[in-house]
Amino acid sequence: MQNSKNEKLIVLVEKMPAFPKSVQQVVQLTSDINASAKDIVRVIECDPVMTVKILKAINSSFYGLPQKITSVQRAVVHIGLNTIKNIALGVAAMGMLNPNNKANFNTSNFLLHSLTTAAISKLLAERIGLSSVECSDCFVAGLLHDFGKVVFAEFMPDQFKLALEKSKEHQLPLHQTELEFIGLNHSQAGKILAEKWELSGALIDAIAHHHELERSQNVLRDCVFAANQISKHLQFGDGGNPMIEAFPQPIATRFGSTLPAICDALGDLQSIKTEAQSFINA
Repeated sequence: MQNSKNEKLIVLVEKMPAFPKSVQQVVQLTSDINASAKDIVRVIECDPVMTVKILKAINSSFYGLPQKITSVQRAVVHIGLNTIKNIALGVAAMGMLNPNNKANFNTSNFLLHSLTTAAISKLLAERIGLSSVECSDCFVAGLLHDFGKVVFAEFMPDQFKLALEKSKEHQLPLHQTELEFIGLNHSQAGKILAEKWELSGALIDAIAHHHELERSQNVLRDCVFAANQISKHLQFGDGGNPMIEAFPQPIATRFGSTLPAICDALGDLQSIKTEAQSFINA
């Protein structure tokens, strides 16, 4: 039975478009400590469409730069290589969304939830003292944690629509109703999608287990889990899952706080929502 599910999932994910080659190369290069900024800039500039999209996103209010950035090389100086990687992944991921999917899955709300989860995940990572590279990876994990849903919305719309409806009507976790109607959940789809995109092992694990905290010890996954609940609690967009989970003990220990308490401690996060919306509009 499990093999049948895996085969079904692989067939589904294989239908999904790969990230542009330039984005895959950027991800690989930013993971290589020996790679130079010049190498990364060259890869991006060889893709004119990606260059235009990255510069447009950089100049949105999401980054609030004091002056307009007109080249990728200057962008690297101002915001750093890891942020360039995040933007490349973000614009590539947005390009995969079909707003007219037959599941009636609201991709605008989904993207807002994904971006705010990403930003909050990075904020939490900074709060507990992770390195700049780990903080950047937390952003990427938060951005992509739910992209398995995009697979279902595009290629299994009828079943996914039923899962969405039952989850909302009966206040059940979406990953559970997906299992009922599809036989797989979006975390499983997201795992194979992340493997196809050649993300790091830690990122793949965070995406695969963001609903299964007992499966592994992964600080990226913990940041994504917490950020996911905070984004839902604050009603920043909508990923299709109505359930807000309390922090289990390991998460409360990790961040030194319960969900309501950490929301209070983080203060007004409305600017994160506003900035994410400006990124989407750009």
